[in-house]
Amino acid sequence: MNTHEKRGKVWLAVSGLVKSNDGHWLVVKKRYGGLKGQWSLPAGFVNEGETADEAVVREVKEETGIDCKVKGLLGLRTGVIRGEISDNLLVFLLEPTGKLTITHQDKELYEARFMAPEELSIEKDASILLHYLIQENLSVIKAGANDINPGDQFGYTSYKLFF
Repeated sequence: MNTHEKRGKVWLAVSGLVKSNDGHWLVVKKRYGGLKGQWSLPAGFVNEGETADEAVVREVKEETGIDCKVKGLLGLRTGVIRGEISDNLLVFLLEPTGKLTITHQDKELYEARFMAPEELSIEKDASILLHYLIQENLSVIKAGANDINPGDQFGYTSYKLFF
């Protein structure tokens, strides 16, 4: 089953900008898809039964072995593929919580490493999104709020706001 069949026509994915203490960014080089052979942020789809912020922590851990916590939401990349698939990506800012020892997922990635934004800015194989984020002022972070209940009538088992 390919991504189109598995995900339907509305996709929700997440991506994490993991910054080390010295300001380097965790980037990966994918073996597949539209970003094959390009440096990009670790990313993946949100699974059933998890929130987007849980998904990004899981994806970064699966792809790179790095444990992280969410600092906040940076923004949204949204588009339509071939006039029919709604492709949505939430980009989170993450902070490493443990060792910065990378153990990348060989099946999905050629490589994973921390790189300085200055180095990435001149890298011909860096994704468009990376180039855009390097140019942006990333000081506006939407922190998450966990202690909100919109009402028991909705039946939420997890509810978070990023505003």
